[in-house]
Order: sequence, then C-alpha cells, then structure tokens
Amino acid sequence: MKSTKKIFLMLIVFLCLCLFGLPQAMAGMDAFDVNKMSDMSDFDPNNPIIPTGDTIKIAVVCSFSGPAAAVGEQYWACATFVAHDINKRGGILVDGKRKKIQLFKANHMSKPAQTKKICERMVLQEKVDILWGTNGSNNMKVINQVAKKYKVIAQDFTALSDELYDATNFTRYSFMTVPSCDVVGSALAYYYGKIRMKEKKFYILCQDYLFGHSMAKGFKRGLKEYYPEAQLVGEDYHKLFMKDFAPFLEKIKASGAEVIYTGDWIPDAENLLVQARQMGIDLPIANIFLNEPNMLHRAGVEGSKNLHNFCMTGTAEGVAFPTAEQIKYYHAWYDQFKKWKAPYNTKVFKHGWGGGGSMGSYMQQLYWLLSVIERAGSTDPEKIISVWEGDSYRDVFNTVYYMRPCDHKVIADYY
Repeated sequence: MKSTKKIFLMLIVFLCLCLFGLPQAMAGMDAFDVNKMSDMSDFDPNNPIIPTGDTIKIAVVCSFSGPAAAVGEQYWACATFVAHDINKRGGILVDGKRKKIQLFKANHMSKPAQTKKICERMVLQEKVDILWGTNGSNNMKVINQVAKKYKVIAQDFTALSDELYDATNFTRYSFMTVPSCDVVGSALAYYYGKIRMKEKKFYILCQDYLFGHSMAKGFKRGLKEYYPEAQLVGEDYHKLFMKDFAPFLEKIKASGAEVIYTGDWIPDAENLLVQARQMGIDLPIANIFLNEPNMLHRAGVEGSKNLHNFCMTGTAEGVAFPTAEQIKYYHAWYDQFKKWKAPYNTKVFKHGWGGGGSMGSYMQQLYWLLSVIERAGSTDPEKIISVWEGDSYRDVFNTVYYMRPCDHKVIADYY
C-alpha cells in the first residue's frame, strides 16, 4: 500500500513538473518580432544590396531562366527582402563575429543535371553555408545529395515530396520547412470528407514527375482514411510546362468528375485554370498553388471561384492582417512595392507575399533558418543541426512550426 502511494505521489510530481515546464518551453520558443525589423524604405529587389567578404553565404537555388523563370523572381524577392532586413540590423553574430547575409543566384534552369552542377559550384567555389531551394522535387533531391556529400545545410522551403525525406533519401543536413504532399493531400481529403461533405467524384491531374506523383499519392491516401466513400473517376499526369490542357480537360468533362485535384504550379497552374474556365469547366479545383495573383487576375472573378486552396501559412479565417504587428509587416513590403519596376511590379508582388500567399511562407521560412543560425551562434552544420532538431518557431502570421527530429519534416497547423 505504501509502495502504491509512493508511486502515485511520484506520478503527481512528474505531471506537475511537465505542466510547469510546458509554459516555459512555449515562452522560450523563438518568434518573428516585427518591432525588430529595419527601416525597409530603401529595399528594391531590382537593386539589392549584396555584401561581400566574411559573410553568411546562402545560395538561392531555383529557375532564374526558362519556362519557370517567374518562380525564380519570386524566390529572389523574398530572399533579398529578408537579407536586407537582417543586414540593416547589423547581421548575425556567428563564430565570434557579426556577419551579414550574402545571397547568390544559383540558376538550375529546372534541370536536375544543372542543379548538381550549380550547387557544387556554389559549395566548392563560392563556399556557401546554405543551399536554399527549390522548385521541383526532382531538383531538391539533387540539392540534398550535394548537401550530404559536402556536409552543408540545405533548407527545403518549397519542394513537398515525402520521398525526399524517407529512409532512402534522408540526410541529416537537410530540413524540410514546407508541408509535405501527404499533409496537403490528407488535409484536402479531410476537408471534402469531414467538413464540406458534398462532392464525391474526384479527378487527379498532376505534373508527371516526382512531386506530381507524390501529390496524387498523398490525396489518395487521405481519401482512403477520411473519405472512403469517395470515388476516383480519373487520374492523369502531364509533362512539365505544357501549354495545351485541352485533351486532359476533355477527359475530365467526360468523366463526371465533381472536383479536380492538382498540385500544379506556375506556369502549368495558370494554363490549367484559365483553359478549364474557358472550356466551361467550373468545377471546384483542390490545389496548393492556384493562389498566384497574376493567374487569378487573368482568370477573373468568376473564373477564380471554386478554388479550394491549401494555405501554407496565415490565419484560418477573418481579415488578412488581423493584428497591429501584421499590419506593420504589411507596410514594410507594400510601401516599397509601389516604387518597384519590372519584373517586380506585377500583382504577384503586390498581393502574393501575405498570409494567404506562397511568398509569405517562403519569407517566414527563411527568417526561421536565420533564427536557428543566430541561436546556434555558428554556421557550423553540426551546431545548426543540434538547434534545429526539435526546434519551434512562431512566424508573423502566428503559425507555429515544429521541426520533427526523426526525419527533419515540419509539423504545423495549416488551413
């Protein structure tokens, strides 16, 4: 009896310690602080101030040319904005020195072979500390391989394929700070099966490479778990950067589908949406990247209806910028945008960086990386890894991210 009471008392003490420690852990979580931001009035992505010398070197690896050059423009604007802010604060104290952020354009041209070539050049010649990428899970896979080979940190801020971090491809040098295809697919399946509870017939149309197939796999897995009565009436994959979607859209019309599910990103996403609406296909489209403002403007008010978007950051409901801090953050970008020239003067740069836009997520993911480096006090990969594994971070939109130590994949609430 005494033994039982002793065990019970120990359990109570343990639970009290846990409850006491939880608020402390949350209080100790680093968070984006808009009040620490620099005066951004001189920021211009067309003329970024790039420091040289003894710096923290980050390669922005993406498509700066070719059919997806517009993607590179978005990434560059996001990265230079964050770097400009941090550099005007004086940089980050690492390895006993305060260093500024130096960015490098690493053009992979949407080709895996070029990705390997440019990443190795960045590591071996430019001596970068970070590989930051990228559009195309096939290209991100190569980035991770280079990171593993040369023991440099890679941040995956936009390639969603789960296979990148499975038992075969995992490397401790890479961190996935974007939600995976399984997360996106499961979330959208849950939405249709448990919340909307209306449509039952789905047609999958994705890009024919690693990411597209991963997106389809995630959705099918989600339907099986959350909406088993749903019916998959079609499944197709198209080549990247395709201009004519008519053959696929005709099949969708004939299938009796009630929802199109796609992971397409620009320019494919825009061509798919605009052509579908032009052909009179007004079905809901479950998506993650059909939120690009230039595309939505081209589709028009009617054409942009029935887009069910998985949002990578932001609030679940209400106004776009519900707090004074978020309004201040909004003006840090928007007040400068009004002065920019092409290619940074389009609607995507006016609207696409906020809580509901992909660019808003990219910027906050980079702030998280720099927060980790600052707290590690070093660009040493081992020290960065030790801080980032199990780390939590709150972004400006109040999204809390947790880095799962076992596979380096982010956990967060998404909408």
